[in-house]
Amino acid sequence: MEGNEPDPRFTLANERTFLTWLSTSLALCAGGIGLAVAPENVFGSWVRIPLAVVLVLLAAVAAGSAYPRWRRIQVALRRDEPLPPPALAPLLGYGVAAVAVLALVFVFLNR
Repeated sequence: MEGNEPDPRFTLANERTFLTWLSTSLALCAGGIGLAVAPENVFGSWVRIPLAVVLVLLAAVAAGSAYPRWRRIQVALRRDEPLPPPALAPLLGYGVAAVAVLALVFVFLNR
C-alpha cells in the first residue's frame, strides 16, 4: 500500500471496526434465520419470511462492505487524507429500525 505507515493505534482501531462490521453481519444473519424458523403462531409466514430476508440481505451488505471500507480507511490513513463517511451506517440503521417497527406492529396485531 502506498503512503506512510499510520500510527498503529489507528490501524488497529480500523481493524476493530472491520471486525465489528463482521460481527454485526453475523448478528443480523442469526436474527434473520431465527425469525425465519419462528413458529407459525408467532407470525404468519407472509410476515416472517420478508422480514427475515431483509435481515439476511442487510447481513450480506454489511459483510460484503466491511473489507472495502477497511481498505478505503487504511488508504486514507496512509495518505493523511480525511476518512470516508460511513455510507453503510444509515442503510443498516434504517433497515434494522424498519424491521423492528414492522415486527412490533405485527406483534400487536397478533394479540
